[in-house]
Amino acid sequence: MTDIAQPALTKKDFASDQEVRWCPGCGDYAILNALQKHMAESGADPAKTVFVSGIGCSSRFPYYMNTYGFHTIHGRAPAVATGVKVANPDLDVWIVTGDGDSLSIGGNHLAHILRRNLDVNILMFNNEIYGLTKGQYSPTSPVGTKKKSTPMGSIDRPFEPAQFAVGSQATFVARTIDQDMKHMSKILKAAAAHRGTSFIEILQNCVIFNKDFYATTVEKKVRPDRTVDLVAGEPMIYGADRDKGLRFNGFTVERCSAEEADVWRPDTPSHAPTVLIAGMRDDPEMPVPVGVLRAVEAPVYEVGVNAQVEDAIATKGAGELKDLVYDGEIWTVD
Repeated sequence: MTDIAQPALTKKDFASDQEVRWCPGCGDYAILNALQKHMAESGADPAKTVFVSGIGCSSRFPYYMNTYGFHTIHGRAPAVATGVKVANPDLDVWIVTGDGDSLSIGGNHLAHILRRNLDVNILMFNNEIYGLTKGQYSPTSPVGTKKKSTPMGSIDRPFEPAQFAVGSQATFVARTIDQDMKHMSKILKAAAAHRGTSFIEILQNCVIFNKDFYATTVEKKVRPDRTVDLVAGEPMIYGADRDKGLRFNGFTVERCSAEEADVWRPDTPSHAPTVLIAGMRDDPEMPVPVGVLRAVEAPVYEVGVNAQVEDAIATKGAGELKDLVYDGEIWTVD
């Protein structure tokens, strides 16, 4: 008996029957489209794919993917995803979150999933505002942001997501933008190929509460001069005429000519280059870095956990749950 070849899946095969409910013009539509396309092109199996989200506009994502999914509670998507992946390492697990969901109430959970290096992919939609709750400032909003919760301007210093990820020992950190489908597709492919936690910050436009916030950075007419696409092994050059470059000077990054630009090495053991590059967003004179900011290897969490489980079974037997519950110190409460 021969195996019957299964027809190749298309983007439509990964779209659910649910009506997509985001504001017209929201950058989430582009991200959804890019990910459904990536799933089809990568040969993903819907029956072995899981999307996990927390709370926020981005967290509606699992409803729109024709895969398995969990719409969990605020900030706790990493905890649920950890359970899913450890229990069944063969599943392809994606976490979809926003800057508020992941870096405010979920900051602790995000830090720990990054340091553990679970083999999952994290998509953080960063519009630098709370969209679902109607426009309050978020942990990534710039100082001075005047919104409903900060009428006199925010005085909080914001997180830089890429620096947060590197500080949490993330093994893969990347940044892309919702308006560049080609670039986003490239980053999704690179993240999916990485063994360990992949963290992707997506600069995303909230058309209602933070409209055009990234316009001076990502619009097509300014993008060549306002962004630099970091590619491993290639010089850090940018500009409409590809005549501008970046180089390291001690613990700073400075502009230079394309000929003087340093080659980008995201796989260097040191965290310093990624931290310096990610911090360039604080300088309006510097381009915003996109692309793969860090890509290194480290032990994968669920591999280690399951190795311990297999070793325990081999040496002690499978055991019974009842025996585990009543093992060790127990006491009776009268």
